[in-house]
Amino acid sequence: MNTNKKSSAFQVAIAALAIALVCVSTMMIQIPIPLGYMHLGNCCILLIGVYFGPTVGMLAGGLGSALADLLTYPQWALPTLLIKGLMGWAIGKIASQKESSNRVRRFQTFLASVAGILIMIIGYFIAGAILYGGIAVGAAQIPGLTLEGVIGIILFYILAAALEAAHVPAWFKRFS
Repeated sequence: MNTNKKSSAFQVAIAALAIALVCVSTMMIQIPIPLGYMHLGNCCILLIGVYFGPTVGMLAGGLGSALADLLTYPQWALPTLLIKGLMGWAIGKIASQKESSNRVRRFQTFLASVAGILIMIIGYFIAGAILYGGIAVGAAQIPGLTLEGVIGIILFYILAAALEAAHVPAWFKRFS
């Protein structure tokens, strides 16, 4: 088997596992907020986007989250596919820019995290306003989404620090 086929198979396997991880982490703990629920899926989207880039981030964020919504809140599946797909892509795109130092890399990661969460908040605000016919209804979910986003970023940094300490990113690069 040539190297390109091994690399492609590895990337497909990573994408499939990432989609499953986002779906399960989204469904595992659900705390109700107006028009939806808080969950741990955003933390996983952040991890996947940062470590595997925009394509896997988009697939995992969009498909993993939409699958979770399809199984719990089906009316949100299509908006979630678009919002979380864009979120995962943006995180991966911003975080994967060429860096010149660890300090710049840390800033890019923070910027990617904040941008991803802002995309989620704005996207669900718009989707809620459209689905339920009013800006006030869409705005009602902003505090819960903001809290969910902040918790997702905090958990992301905790898990990323543990992965970095275990040299997991270097391990993945050997196989990709």
